[in-house]
Amino acid sequence: MSADMTRLDIALLTPAVIRTRPRTFLRALVVLALVSGHLLVTGPALLVAAFGGRERMAATLRGRARRLLVGLGASYIKGAQLLSTRRDVLSENWCDALAELHDQVPPMPARTARRILRVAYPAGEISAERVDWGSVASGSIACVYRADLPDGSSVAIKIRRPGVQARIQDDFALMRAGARLMQHLPPLRRLPAVAMVTQIGEAVARQADFELERDALHALRNNLADVDYLRIPEPVDALCRPGVLAMEFMSGLHRLTAEEETPELAERVLTCVYRMLFLDGLVHCDMHPGNLYLLPDGRIVLLDAGFVVRLRPNVRGLFAEFFLAMTHGDGERAAAVVFRSAAEVAADADLDAFRAEMVELIADSSRKQSGEFSLVAFAARLFDLQRRHGLFVTPEFVFPLLALLVLEGRIKELDSEADFQFTAMPVLAKALQAGYLQM
Repeated sequence: MSADMTRLDIALLTPAVIRTRPRTFLRALVVLALVSGHLLVTGPALLVAAFGGRERMAATLRGRARRLLVGLGASYIKGAQLLSTRRDVLSENWCDALAELHDQVPPMPARTARRILRVAYPAGEISAERVDWGSVASGSIACVYRADLPDGSSVAIKIRRPGVQARIQDDFALMRAGARLMQHLPPLRRLPAVAMVTQIGEAVARQADFELERDALHALRNNLADVDYLRIPEPVDALCRPGVLAMEFMSGLHRLTAEEETPELAERVLTCVYRMLFLDGLVHCDMHPGNLYLLPDGRIVLLDAGFVVRLRPNVRGLFAEFFLAMTHGDGERAAAVVFRSAAEVAADADLDAFRAEMVELIADSSRKQSGEFSLVAFAARLFDLQRRHGLFVTPEFVFPLLALLVLEGRIKELDSEADFQFTAMPVLAKALQAGYLQM
């Protein structure tokens, strides 16, 4: 194993740094002020919009909500990006409004980006004069620009927004405090909310670490090198800096259109995700429409490896085994996997009742096509079963579910008849052959 991969593996398991209270308190005041300010402005704006009809009023509300999320920053934008993929949960208008946050967040001022570039490249390896400052993409953590090198080639440079790391840390410190308060409520007392918020917070914070993203790009390219219909940009290591990630520039990218949304494309995307989940254990958890493109030759391009999570081998194996049990309609085995993976079992846990209801849940969910199967509904029922019967799996199971949850909405658009479970079978068979699964 390389030194880079060793660093990646270790960093993915590193506990969150303890936050300083004064800074977190100030961040809480900023969040409160932003929310209060938007509420004050939204009321009169909605009254004015009401004269234009119901739809105008709804559009005004969506616009104000989007601006509030942009003001709150990366942590909140990431949650909105996830919701934008769920057209089976939110209305089409809300999904479209939130989808603009995938890569249409207002870019940082050009003078700020120029200053960061001058500090990162004091010798002028990348000159500000050779950068197209009309950003290629603008996200909550960074902006991406095209830069021309002296040899005539081009690179994509991803420049981190100043101060974003501290804000993410503070936001999740506040969320953990909220989770602790939630756990004092009787219905949520046994829910491991703090552990789950902590783990997700660390994953989001890692998206601002460009050295980890560079390592993840290399690892994903290596793991999926044999997939001829997939391209992942290669980092330009010699030009990478702490606040700037340089990688190959891919021209001709275009978003998926209705004419190109085919069952074959849906199957290819799903297969790649299943390989990450069941074979490689290095999972891209952010495959929203802003990170999936097509090249003119039809190959899929996967961008932005900031939200990549490494699953421990036992977690990967247990998740694969649970998925296999679901595809076979084996509720007893699915319940056994949950028992084995439990991070906590309450003293009064009713395991027999849990097992019976799990058998019913699996029977209701097994072998349903995309149009009939809802992952969000399945996950809600599963978590409700665990909560009611006092049995909780390791919080690391959140990430495999998140990867599929982000992707599910897109797959439903690509192919309403896609079979999530059948598509997984060849990859699960390879996992079984490799010894990752037990029969």
